[in-house]
Order: sequence, then C-alpha cells, then structure tokens
Amino acid sequence: MVARHDQTKDPRLQEQLLQARRGTAFFARKLNELTDAELDGGSLLPGWTRRHIVAHVGYNARAIARLIEWAATGVETPMYSSPEARNHEIEFGATLSPIALRHLFDHSAVHLNVEWRDLPADAWHHKVKTVQGRTVPAEETVWMRTREVWMHAVDLDNGATFNDIPAPVLERLLTDITGAWHTRGMDQGLLVKVTGTDLAFGDTRAANPTVISGPLAAVVEWAAGRGSGVTAVRKSAALHDAPAAPKWI
Repeated sequence: MVARHDQTKDPRLQEQLLQARRGTAFFARKLNELTDAELDGGSLLPGWTRRHIVAHVGYNARAIARLIEWAATGVETPMYSSPEARNHEIEFGATLSPIALRHLFDHSAVHLNVEWRDLPADAWHHKVKTVQGRTVPAEETVWMRTREVWMHAVDLDNGATFNDIPAPVLERLLTDITGAWHTRGMDQGLLVKVTGTDLAFGDTRAANPTVISGPLAAVVEWAAGRGSGVTAVRKSAALHDAPAAPKWI
C-alpha cells in the first residue's frame, strides 16, 4: 500500500507540522511513563491533576480537528459550543478510567493528524475562528497544537522541562506571550532578554525597566508562569526575587 502524505507542499508548513508531531510524540512518551495510579497525582497547573492535563490535551485535539473540518468543508464548526462546555468536557474526561483516558489522547491525536494530512493545500489558507474569537487561517491550528503538547508535557510533572522544548518553539512561545502582554498593556516597564542572543521583548522604550534575563528555556518558563530561574535587575541592581510574570491567557 502506498503511504499517504501531507497534501501541502509548503516547506514552512511542513516544518511546523513536524514540530507539532514531535511534540505529540513527546507528550505521549511522558504520559506512557506514568502508571495508572500516577495519573491521579498533581500536575504543575494549580487545581489540575495529571488526569485533567491528559483530558484537556485529548479534547483539544478533537477541537482543533473541528477547525480543520471547517476549513475543508466551509461549514462552520466551532472548537467548542461554549466555554462552559469546554470546561465540563475536561472535568468529565478527568473521571475516565485510565485506559479510556489514554485512548482519548491516542485516538484524538491520530484523528487530528489525519485531518491535517488530508487537508487540500489551498484549504490551509481558509479562515476559521479560535475559541478566543480570533479569525485565523487554518495553518494557525498547527501552532495552536504545538504549543499545547509541548507545554503540557512539562505540566505532567514527569521529568520534562522547558529545556526539552525545541528552540524555535520556545522563541515563538516567547513572542506569543509577550505579544499578549503588550496587547493588554501589561508589559509597561518590563523588558525580557535572552542571554547570549539579541532577543529582547516587552517595553524596549522604558527608561528604567525591570530587566528579566536568562537562558531561553528559563525565560520562557518564567514568562509562562511556571518557573523563576531568571535574573531580575533594575537600575543595575539585582532584585532579590524576580516578579511574577503577567498573565498571558
């Protein structure tokens, strides 16, 4: 049987799909390392067990697949009927048996991958709407999924760290996070720098900013609200503790 391949031939989109698939495989590996009993343990997200993380990532794949169906058919198919429905879905998923929860992740990931693979090349530019109400081309769904699987693999609290996330993914995460701060006016007086690079984000015009710096992985971990392994300086004087990062989602 001849293997089926992605319909798109866009090398940039193919690379993005590869990062999403690698992230899915990485999440699957960290999940499969957990015993059924360990699924009941806490995650790095307050109020969520590992079960909640797995349920969220599984149902997220189904939601994104609905957007791809929208792009393919032109029939509007929202990610979720409402925010309440999304939250209920996650809470319900967290109560599934371990085998059902694992199947939810596996099957939803395969389904999304097939939807991506079979989407005609021209349909990747068709517009869909995210759960936040943003109208975006279907190709944006690849990044939406990439972000979910890589970050939530860390949130499983099973040994994964931001150092495991590829640099291109980290850089785009940092761009997204700081962009959200700027849109909401939450980055005033805050400058984020990645040591050893020219990367700088935030309030680059501030006369006396609080400068947060560190390696790329540490800076993104801090910006995402999941760590504090960065240095904070104001007026050339180190602060005792780095301030908490502004909320971004």
